[in-house]
Order: sequence, then C-alpha cells, then structure tokens
Amino acid sequence: MSNHVYKSLELTGSSPIGIEDAVQTAIAKAHETVRNIQWFNVTETRGHVVDGKVAHWQVTVKIGFTLE
Repeated sequence: MSNHVYKSLELTGSSPIGIEDAVQTAIAKAHETVRNIQWFNVTETRGHVVDGKVAHWQVTVKIGFTLE
C-alpha cells in the first residue's frame, strides 16, 4: 500500500426518503467534480419537521479523497 495524502470536504445532503439517501445524494453530487473519493464520515444528522412528521432528513458528511 502506497502512502496517500487525503483532503476532506464537508457536505450536507438532504432527502425526504431517509438518512442513507441523504448521504448518497451528497456523495453523488461531490462525485460530479471531485476525483478519487475514498471514504466518508457522518458528522451530523438532523431533520425538518412539517405537521408533526419528518419531511426531510439532512445529513452532514465529511468525504475524503486522495490528492494526485
């Protein structure tokens, strides 16, 4: 295994479906412009409530990617 240097970004994805979908949304969007994404870490989970029900999940993640 070679030595790597990682950079990380903090993103918040949202979804009306659930936490996992919010994470997938954030990572998929980052993948459009960031190469070599290697890992993610959930740092915060919260939601938006409407009429006593969860309307949206909001998940903040740090994603790590290797520098070229």
